[in-house]
Amino acid sequence: QVQLVESGGGLVQPGGSLRLSCAASRSIFSIYNMGWYRQAPGKQRELVARFTSGGSTNYADSVKGRFTISRDNAKNTVYLQMNSLKPEDTAVYYCSAARPGYSVYWGQGTQVIVSS
Repeated sequence: QVQLVESGGGLVQPGGSLRLSCAASRSIFSIYNMGWYRQAPGKQRELVARFTSGGSTNYADSVKGRFTISRDNAKNTVYLQMNSLKPEDTAVYYCSAARPGYSVYWGQGTQVIVSS
Protein backbone atom coordinates (compact mmCIF):
# COMPACT_ATOMS: atom_id res chain seq x y z
CA GLN A 1 0.00 0.00 0.00
CA VAL A 2 1.15 3.51 -0.82
CA GLN A 3 -0.13 6.77 0.62
CA LEU A 4 0.31 9.98 -1.33
CA VAL A 5 -0.17 13.33 0.37
CA GLU A 6 -0.35 16.52 -1.68
CA SER A 7 0.22 20.03 -0.40
CA GLY A 8 0.91 23.52 -1.70
CA GLY A 9 -2.39 24.46 -3.28
CA GLY A 10 -4.12 27.75 -2.69
CA LEU A 11 -5.39 30.97 -4.18
CA VAL A 12 -3.09 32.83 -6.56
CA GLN A 13 -3.52 35.71 -8.97
CA PRO A 14 -3.19 35.20 -12.71
CA GLY A 15 0.47 35.24 -13.68
CA GLY A 16 1.52 33.96 -10.28
CA SER A 17 3.28 30.77 -9.25
CA LEU A 18 2.69 27.84 -6.94
CA ARG A 19 4.67 24.73 -6.14
CA LEU A 20 2.75 21.57 -5.32
CA SER A 21 4.34 18.73 -3.37
CA CYS A 22 3.42 15.06 -3.19
CA ALA A 23 4.98 12.99 -0.44
CA ALA A 24 4.90 9.21 -0.81
CA SER A 25 4.75 7.00 2.27
CA ARG A 26 7.69 4.92 1.08
CA SER A 27 10.32 4.73 -1.62
CA ILE A 28 8.50 3.86 -4.82
CA PHE A 29 9.96 6.01 -7.56
CA SER A 30 12.07 3.19 -8.96
CA ILE A 31 9.01 1.05 -9.70
CA TYR A 32 6.13 3.54 -10.00
CA ASN A 33 5.70 6.30 -12.57
CA MET A 34 4.71 9.44 -10.74
CA GLY A 35 2.45 12.07 -12.19
CA TRP A 36 0.14 15.00 -11.64
CA TYR A 37 -3.43 15.18 -12.86
CA ARG A 38 -6.13 17.78 -12.39
CA GLN A 39 -9.90 17.97 -12.43
CA ALA A 40 -11.83 21.16 -12.94
CA PRO A 41 -15.51 21.44 -11.96
CA GLY A 42 -17.70 19.62 -14.45
CA LYS A 43 -14.73 18.20 -16.34
CA GLN A 44 -12.92 14.90 -16.47
CA ARG A 45 -9.63 14.35 -14.74
CA GLU A 46 -6.76 15.08 -17.11
CA LEU A 47 -3.04 14.53 -17.21
CA VAL A 48 -0.89 17.53 -16.34
CA ALA A 49 2.60 16.06 -16.19
CA ARG A 50 4.23 12.73 -15.47
CA PHE A 51 7.45 10.77 -15.46
CA THR A 52 7.67 7.87 -17.86
CA SER A 53 9.25 4.51 -17.11
CA GLY A 54 12.34 5.69 -18.97
CA GLY A 55 12.69 8.69 -16.72
CA SER A 56 11.60 11.26 -19.26
CA THR A 57 8.62 13.58 -18.79
CA ASN A 58 5.32 14.21 -20.52
CA TYR A 59 3.29 17.42 -20.27
CA ALA A 60 -0.15 18.41 -21.37
CA ASP A 61 0.05 20.90 -24.22
CA SER A 62 -1.81 23.45 -22.14
CA VAL A 63 0.97 23.59 -19.52
CA LYS A 64 4.11 23.11 -21.60
CA GLY A 65 6.64 25.82 -20.89
CA ARG A 66 4.83 26.88 -17.71
CA PHE A 67 4.81 23.80 -15.46
CA THR A 68 7.72 21.59 -14.44
CA ILE A 69 7.56 18.21 -12.74
CA SER A 70 10.50 17.15 -10.61
CA ARG A 71 11.30 14.73 -7.81
CA ASP A 72 13.53 14.29 -4.82
CA ASN A 73 14.22 10.59 -4.40
CA ALA A 74 15.74 11.05 -0.95
CA LYS A 75 12.53 12.69 0.28
CA ASN A 76 10.14 10.42 -1.67
CA THR A 77 8.56 13.63 -2.93
CA VAL A 78 7.38 14.78 -6.34
CA TYR A 79 6.88 18.44 -7.15
CA LEU A 80 4.93 20.43 -9.67
CA GLN A 81 6.22 23.94 -10.19
CA MET A 82 3.51 26.03 -11.80
CA ASN A 83 4.39 29.42 -13.28
CA SER A 84 2.41 31.96 -15.28
CA LEU A 85 -0.80 30.56 -13.89
CA LYS A 86 -4.05 31.21 -15.73
CA PRO A 87 -7.67 31.10 -14.53
CA GLU A 88 -8.15 27.95 -16.62
CA ASP A 89 -5.56 26.20 -14.43
CA THR A 90 -8.09 26.30 -11.59
CA ALA A 91 -8.74 22.70 -10.52
CA VAL A 92 -8.11 20.09 -7.89
CA TYR A 93 -4.65 18.68 -8.51
CA TYR A 94 -3.96 15.03 -7.77
CA CYS A 95 -0.72 13.14 -7.43
CA SER A 96 -0.61 9.64 -8.88
CA ALA A 97 1.62 6.59 -8.75
CA ALA A 98 1.18 4.14 -11.61
CA ARG A 99 2.70 0.78 -12.37
CA PRO A 100 1.73 -1.50 -15.29
CA GLY A 101 -0.57 -4.28 -14.13
CA TYR A 102 -1.27 -2.65 -10.79
CA SER A 103 -3.91 -0.27 -9.49
CA VAL A 104 -3.10 3.42 -9.62
CA TYR A 105 -2.58 5.16 -6.30
CA TRP A 106 -4.06 8.65 -5.89
CA GLY A 107 -3.60 11.36 -3.35
CA GLN A 108 -6.50 13.23 -1.78
CA GLY A 109 -5.99 16.27 -4.02
CA THR A 110 -5.10 19.88 -3.42
CA GLN A 111 -7.18 22.82 -4.64
CA VAL A 112 -5.64 25.46 -6.88
CA ILE A 113 -7.64 28.60 -7.61
CA VAL A 114 -6.31 31.19 -10.02
CA SER A 115 -8.30 34.37 -9.71
CA SER A 116 -7.88 38.08 -9.31
